[in-house]
Amino acid sequence: MISIGITGGIGSGKTTVCRLFETLGAPVYYADDRAKAIMVEDPVLVRALQQAFGDEIYDELGNLRRQALADKVFSNPDALDRLNQLVHPAVFKDAAKWMEAHQNAPYVIREAALLYESGSYRLMDEVVVVWAPEALRIQRVIQRDGLSEQAIRDRMDRQWPDAKKKEMADHVILNDGDHQLIPQVLALHQAWLLQSASS
Repeated sequence: MISIGITGGIGSGKTTVCRLFETLGAPVYYADDRAKAIMVEDPVLVRALQQAFGDEIYDELGNLRRQALADKVFSNPDALDRLNQLVHPAVFKDAAKWMEAHQNAPYVIREAALLYESGSYRLMDEVVVVWAPEALRIQRVIQRDGLSEQAIRDRMDRQWPDAKKKEMADHVILNDGDHQLIPQVLALHQAWLLQSASS
């Protein structure tokens, strides 16, 4: 089984690309979605987060108050580091279990916004970066999430620059509106199927 990491900056379209791979039958692990779930489901992590950031980040039903947590970490680099130190290992463990359950697939995909930043790219056989120009990314996120341009730029500043990601990537998928996504996805899909069959 080949393990593929897919990443890209906010608004690059990495989820769209992963959905295309899913239609081709590839199992996809969405790290960011799983992180949100684990922060509610894993009692050890919940306790650690409460100790680090206060009981008020959860409501009386045990749901995570995302805005309360965001307010504590996003303007404080040390707090954000602490959050990542707690959440990333729990996600690594969850992803390893998931990959074990899908070991009969020719290849599996792990989609993560912070694939490089978290160091989890080292666990992948290959990494794909989905790239789109900054102005287009900002426009997409404004339409999708209704965030202000400044809020989006703040998030971008916390991610590695695109140039650095592209330099380290094994493959780059261009999602700039000029290149069609499907042929790029199909080419990688075929290559990984061949690679898997010959290994």
